[in-house]
Amino acid sequence: MSSQSVVNVIRSQYSLMQGWLEGTLAGVTDELAHFDPPGTVTPIGAQAAHVVTGLDFFLLGVAAGKQPLLMGSFADKSGVSEPPPAGGEWGEWAAHVKIDLPALVAYSRAVFSEIDGYLASISDEDLQAEKEFGPAGNQTILWALNILILNTFSHTGEISAIKGMQGLKGYPQ
Repeated sequence: MSSQSVVNVIRSQYSLMQGWLEGTLAGVTDELAHFDPPGTVTPIGAQAAHVVTGLDFFLLGVAAGKQPLLMGSFADKSGVSEPPPAGGEWGEWAAHVKIDLPALVAYSRAVFSEIDGYLASISDEDLQAEKEFGPAGNQTILWALNILILNTFSHTGEISAIKGMQGLKGYPQ
C-alpha cells in the first residue's frame, strides 16, 4: 500500500481529528461538561460522548465487525453514565447523561487507537465493502468513515462555541 493510498489519507485525518477533539476538550471542567447551553444545543459532555460512542459503534462495531469497546473492555469505565439511544433523537439522553470527562478521554483514546489499527489492516479496495449502517441502510465503509469525520468536526465546533460562550478558548490552535 503506497503512502498516498486513500486508507492512509483517512488514517491521517483520523489522527488529526483525535488531536482536534481532545485539544478542544482541554480545560473542560465537570461543571462545564454538564452546562446546559441556551437554545437546542446539547452540553459539551453529551456532544463528546455522542462522537466517541458513534465512532465505537459504527466503525469498530459495524465496519470492523468487532465488539464495540463500550460493550467490552470499557463497559464500566467509558465515562458515560449510559449509552446513547440507538438511532433517532438523542436530545433527551443528552439532557440527563452524566459524563466523567477524564474517563471519556481515556475511552476516546482507546477507540481512536482501535480505529487506527483497523485502518492499518485494510486496503483501499476494502473501503468499497458495504455494511448495514442502521437507518442509513447499506453504505460503503468509505461512506461511514467520511460521515463520522463530518460528525466529529461538527460536534467539535459546537463544543468550541459552548466554551467560547463561557469566555474560554475553544479550538486548540
